[in-house]
Amino acid sequence: MTIFSRIVAGEIPCYKIAEDENHFAFLDINPLQKGHTLVIPKHEVDYVFDLSDEELAGLQVFAKKVATAIRKAIPCVKVGQCVLGLEVPHAHIHLVPMQSEADMRFTNPHLELTPEEFREIADKIRAEI
Repeated sequence: MTIFSRIVAGEIPCYKIAEDENHFAFLDINPLQKGHTLVIPKHEVDYVFDLSDEELAGLQVFAKKVATAIRKAIPCVKVGQCVLGLEVPHAHIHLVPMQSEADMRFTNPHLELTPEEFREIADKIRAEI
């Protein structure tokens, strides 16, 4: 069971943004930008392109809803999307609020936020869903 599956199961706490029957979104605890969110299928699959066409389409539609809420809640030009998937063997999409493409560089220093800051960001995004 991956760390993401354990988050979905409630075994590990997270700053949940949204959830439906098949998908889950939560703040990245090592964010590039405020509002950096991970979107995952609840079904544990290592590689995003191993999802069925229907599962991949559903994940993208769910990610779009979350990205729309992020853009309303967090001042940004756009919300970037990235699929890397090597650090956790569970398919996931990174949604990152951007002012420029440089904001999507995963080699950039990551933010260190307090629990209060994470809660405030999550509340703002949830309010827009």
